[in-house]
Amino acid sequence: MPQPRPLTRRYIAQAGLGLLAASALGARAQGAWPTRPVRIVVGFSAGGTTDVVARLMARELTEALGQTFVVENKAGGGSNIATDLVRAAEPDGYTLLMMAVTSTINQTLYKNIKFNLDRDFDGVALCAKMPNILVVNPNVPAKTVPEFIAWLKTQGDKVSYASSGSGTSIHMAGELFKVRTGTHAVHVPYKGSAPALTDLMGGQVQYMFDNMISSWPHVQNGKLRALAVTTKQRSASAPDVPTMEESGVAPFDVTSWFGLVAPKGTPKPVLDKINQVVNAAFDKPEIIQAYAKLGAVSEKNSPRDFSRFIHDEVNNWAPVVKASGAQVD
Repeated sequence: MPQPRPLTRRYIAQAGLGLLAASALGARAQGAWPTRPVRIVVGFSAGGTTDVVARLMARELTEALGQTFVVENKAGGGSNIATDLVRAAEPDGYTLLMMAVTSTINQTLYKNIKFNLDRDFDGVALCAKMPNILVVNPNVPAKTVPEFIAWLKTQGDKVSYASSGSGTSIHMAGELFKVRTGTHAVHVPYKGSAPALTDLMGGQVQYMFDNMISSWPHVQNGKLRALAVTTKQRSASAPDVPTMEESGVAPFDVTSWFGLVAPKGTPKPVLDKINQVVNAAFDKPEIIQAYAKLGAVSEKNSPRDFSRFIHDEVNNWAPVVKASGAQVD
């Protein structure tokens, strides 16, 4: 049986040099990131708001870091397919997720979910926030939120509201509205905002909470009426539309948001590098202009800030999901 090597000073010195060399190699590799293309996974189809924000950020990161950032759309499962794919990826900075508010809702909505946002992900950068907006069919005889509430209370089970899908922030905004106002309406989920808006304008449903970007053009051409935005501040894109809280429904603060996350354990210098590029992008005129068209706002933050924000969002949505009674296996 071979004898263990004696721990001489020379052996210890050689071992120490080996560790230093390995550490230096790791540091150089980390510092060189990215040395190959990086993918940004999106849990929704191409063309939606999450996808648009992801492609804007991919362009900025590609230009700033000299490697291609590729957007991959992995729609399905209310974004859970994409979220779980990134959860299982190597934490090396080469797979990112453009997370949306939906993921924080899904944490409570789904019974058999595989991921835990606190345990499995590192926040990288909050990329965009935008209000939802309460819109009604013009045949609804209400011009303000108080008038709308009063009308709803006379309708019994006759009123229905649309959403872009069960578990979305649009759905949960509708449920929160019912809880806050003591009103009732039947939820009708659609596969996206476009078909929901078509039926809303056609009168098959009476109202909807929707992202500003998809509803506002229909408000401007008179096919829908806007009653309130769901954030605490008015939207610069619709300054004459009051907030829900200004309209007497409080507390009410529902924001659609989008941000980059990475698998837990991704090196901090990588997170910081991406975060710096995203924050710098917010000052660029082309990004400011693009966000204005989306009705979105930017908010400079750190990876730690965004991780805390995600944690708080899970806790904020959990009671709303439970009050709605919605649950998915």
